[in-house]
Amino acid sequence: MSTVYETLKEHIVEGVLQPGERLVERDLATEHGVSRIPVREALRRLEAERLVVVVPRKGVLVSPFTPADVADFFDVRESLEVLAARLAAGRADQEALARLRAALAEADAATARGEAGAIARANAGFHSAVVAASGNALLVELMGPLEARLRWLFRLTFERDQARQCAEHHELFDAIAAGAAERAAAVALRHVVSGRTPSLELAAGWTAIDPDEVAKRRRR
Repeated sequence: MSTVYETLKEHIVEGVLQPGERLVERDLATEHGVSRIPVREALRRLEAERLVVVVPRKGVLVSPFTPADVADFFDVRESLEVLAARLAAGRADQEALARLRAALAEADAATARGEAGAIARANAGFHSAVVAASGNALLVELMGPLEARLRWLFRLTFERDQARQCAEHHELFDAIAAGAAERAAAVALRHVVSGRTPSLELAAGWTAIDPDEVAKRRRR
């Protein structure tokens, strides 16, 4: 059974709850059939993951994903995901490689179907598998809270060239499987950098929902 936290996170990442939308503790408790305590705890966890934000006189809102947020996120990815790829190439065992192959196959299948949500989940899953294959517990811990935000970004930028992303994932897997650490790092960096400009261009057109309008619609 899903917790309030898991449900709200999924709704944010999948776009059921839109950036800028107000989350009212009382309404969420009623909707989920729970007291306010688990709702309050869920909102705290989502705030820690930067999926919601507390705004004075507005309350809790689904976080916007501004161009500045996207740029900051890519700065982090260009460092940590490159490190993960380099380490994975030197440390991935057969079990880790099998998980990477499975994640790659899932991403290929989702891309072939053209389903935005499935593609976002599968692509984020592949990136998470690379991090796990790094064998660095601290890196896994640091990147864990970013997985939902990465999937959110992938869904919001679905218009990007999905076939190209798949091809780059295969190239990255081949470098890791070959144990070519520096080649894996270079491929990972090129892969992340290639997504920065198109993602920023798409982010420039995103508009947040006015929380006052959301509140009015809910009262109708």
